[in-house]
Parts: sequence; C-alpha cells; structure tokens
Amino acid sequence: MANEPMLKFVGVGQAFPPKREADARIADFGEIAARYSDDKAGEQASRCSQCGVPYCSTHCPLHNHIPDWLRLTTEGRLREAYELSNATSTMPEICGRICPQDRLCEGNCVIEFSGHGAVTIGSVEKYITDTAWERGWVEPVQVGPARGQSVGVIGAGPAGLTVAELMRARGYDVHVYDRHDRAGGLLTYGIPGFKLEKPVVQRRVQRLIDAGIVFHQDFEVGRDATLDELRDRHDAILIATGVYKPRAIKAPGVGAPGIVEALDYLTASNRKGFGDAVPAFDEGPLDAKGKNVVVIGGGDTAMDCVRTAIRQGAASVKCLYRRDRANMPGSQRETKNAEEEGVEFVWLSAPEAFDGGETVGGVRAIRMRLGEPDMSGRRTPEPDPGSEFRIEADLVIKALGFDPEDLPGMFGAPELSVTRWGTLRVDHKTMQTSLEGVFAAGDIVRGASLVVWAIRDGRDVAVRMHAYLKAKAERVELAAGKVAA
Repeated sequence: MANEPMLKFVGVGQAFPPKREADARIADFGEIAARYSDDKAGEQASRCSQCGVPYCSTHCPLHNHIPDWLRLTTEGRLREAYELSNATSTMPEICGRICPQDRLCEGNCVIEFSGHGAVTIGSVEKYITDTAWERGWVEPVQVGPARGQSVGVIGAGPAGLTVAELMRARGYDVHVYDRHDRAGGLLTYGIPGFKLEKPVVQRRVQRLIDAGIVFHQDFEVGRDATLDELRDRHDAILIATGVYKPRAIKAPGVGAPGIVEALDYLTASNRKGFGDAVPAFDEGPLDAKGKNVVVIGGGDTAMDCVRTAIRQGAASVKCLYRRDRANMPGSQRETKNAEEEGVEFVWLSAPEAFDGGETVGGVRAIRMRLGEPDMSGRRTPEPDPGSEFRIEADLVIKALGFDPEDLPGMFGAPELSVTRWGTLRVDHKTMQTSLEGVFAAGDIVRGASLVVWAIRDGRDVAVRMHAYLKAKAERVELAAGKVAA
C-alpha cells in the first residue's frame, strides 16, 4: 500500500479551487473560481476511496466513470482521464461547472458520509477537459461513412446538441433548427457567465459546425416551416425545445411595469455580454443598476437572477422564498455564493400583492410556516395570518420555474400528443412521440430539469433514432429490391 496513489482522504483535506473575493468578483461576469493547478488537481483526486460500489457514478445521470478518471488524474495520465470522461459525456467541462454536484455525485460520495468531505469531483472534471482543450486533445467529431439519411433537430440546447453530435458521428446528415441567433439554448442565454463563460459553450458549438452539422438560427417551427414540412425534409426528427413558458404569480398588481420574467432578464444580461444591442436593457426596464430588486423563487434560476442583479449594480437585492433554506430547490453552494455577494434572503415569505404607480414600488408579502408534507415529501407552506409586511422594490423578477409551451399549436401539429402537464408524450421504449419518426428528449419530455439529464436523454434517444433509421433504410432497400425483381 506504500505506493498506493489513492485513499488519501484521511491526510488530505477537501479543497475547492479558491474563489475570488466577493468584492472583486461582483465587478464582472467572469467565473468566480479558477481551475486547479496540475498538482492540486492530482492531490484532490487522490482523496478518492476507490470504493467497490461507486455511489458517485450511480447517482450521476450519465454514470460517468468517476473513480477511474480520478485515479488517472492522480497518476498524471490526464489525456486518458479526459478520454474516459469524454466517453460518457458530450460536455464534461460544462457539467463540471454547472451540475449541482452537492446533490448528485459529491452528495453521494462515500467519504462525505464518513465526515471527511466529498472528493471535489466537479472541479476535477472541469480541470481535465479545460486542460484537454488547451493541449489540443479534443479531437474533431469523427464522422462515420455517409448513410444517405438526414436528421432534423429542433432545439439547440444540451439535449439537441448531444443528439446532433452523436448522430453526425454515425454518418447522418444533421440539421439543427433553433429560435435564437446563437446555439446553446439556456447554456448561452439563460445561465450567467459567472457560472459558465460563453466561450466554453461556443467552442463546443464550433466543433459541431466543423463536423458539418448545419445550424438554422432564428428559425421558428410554425413560422418558418411546419413540423410536417420538416418531416418531409428529414428521415427523422428530434424535438428538444426545452420548457420556456414561465409559471405565473396570481396576485393583485402583478402586471405592473417593473415586474419581469426571469428568462427575459437573464437573456438581456447575457446578450449585453455578447455586445448586442438590447433596447429593454439599454432603456432601463431590464437593468438592475441603482434599483431595489426583489427576486421571487428559490431555484437555481432565482440564484442566477439575484447574483446578476448584484453585478449590475443594484442598490439592494432580496430573494423572497416561501420555504426555508433547508427546503429550497436550488443549490446550497449557489445560495452561499449569493450571500457572500450581498444578497439578502427573506425565507418563509410569499408575495400577496404588488403596489406602485407608473411602475412597481413594492411587494406586499406574508410570512409562511411549513405544514404537513405533500405528495413529493416536501412540507407545504401555509400563510401565517397577521404577519403581513412590505418590501420596497423598483424591479421584481419572477423566477418560479418553467412549463412547456403549446407545441402542437405552435408547430401546426395538433396530432402531437401531450401529457396533462403539457410535456410531450413519448413511448419510453422507442422515445418516439405520437408521430412516426418524430422523437423527443430533454425537458420537453421530463419537465424542467438539469443539463446533465438533458445530455443523458440525448445520448439515449440517439441510440433509438439510429435503430429506427437503420430499420427504415432496410425497408427501403427491400422495397427497391422487390421492384427491381
């Protein structure tokens, strides 16, 4: 055991890459922490216990080979570590940055249970692939022999991009249709740069362009082509639009100017980061500078909004959430980062009304208490009578989550079946929708979820699409043979 490079968790403490001081990092939208040095990455990877049943892998939606690439990192075999990491994930450096590791791999690390602090898996994952990009180890997509069939992908988010890459590698012609002017979906326009700098996304997209994947930007299905027209163009279709319809608040005054949707706010901020002209930001409505900001919600989108407002120079930023810290859906690490940066959390509180004149002036709220658990196991918040209070607000951002849009109506495809939640109904064996040759994956099937689950769904549906297209080609060949005979 003297030469054993692993199992160092007793003598080596947990150490994340150092974060910049809060005062420095709120001055820009750069990522708040650098990546590990080579020595530090190997040292932290060496803490892995190499357990026989790796709970980190089993709780990762992609089932990444985490203990194996941790060991390779410790041994200095970084290229092999990258290749192993890349074997199960199309975007390992993105997952390393934005996955809620505290709820997935790191939250289920065996040494975390023993009180030694989890292995810093996400930070090592980021280090491995960033190093691979710098050293030229990230190879072009290896495109297989041309199959003479094409795939249309609707949506350029993580699920769509994953399918585009995997189907192109199998030799299919791939066209991606997206409503935005840049690919990436929420990776590009929803997640702020301090969590995911945009060149990290852009280099992944460029790799797909270099592989011959054709991107149709500013393309709306239903406006520029119906779903049936796209089906005529391609041998198979994937719908991977995500869910973008914001959940509403029902309260007096909710329609007042100055009360905005989270995604509108975040998209405007990210567009300014690209240098775009954004009138709604430039003229003030979506700019938090000098304003008293109230964000309503407790998920990761709410955390993105409060931390963005701080960087825009808000006079104050408060996050209003109806449950307590222990029951919030967002990452605890993000909450801690927000508090360090000056965000005030108003726990166990919910809005009752919004007041003001020509624009919103305040939020009238009420204290909540947690009652009995609901069907999901979370304790249900209930109003505490007589506990009303008011918060000054010049800008209110609604961040209560997202639901599916009406795709059958938007796409001109009323026969496209949906569930009672509005998500697309699929056969879970084939991952096909109610329409022949039309597949679906990601949030539009499972509801608002994580990027890592979208990648997993994309990986799974690519296998199903490949099987479908091979069978379709065989039927065509058989029919041609019968005609020739």
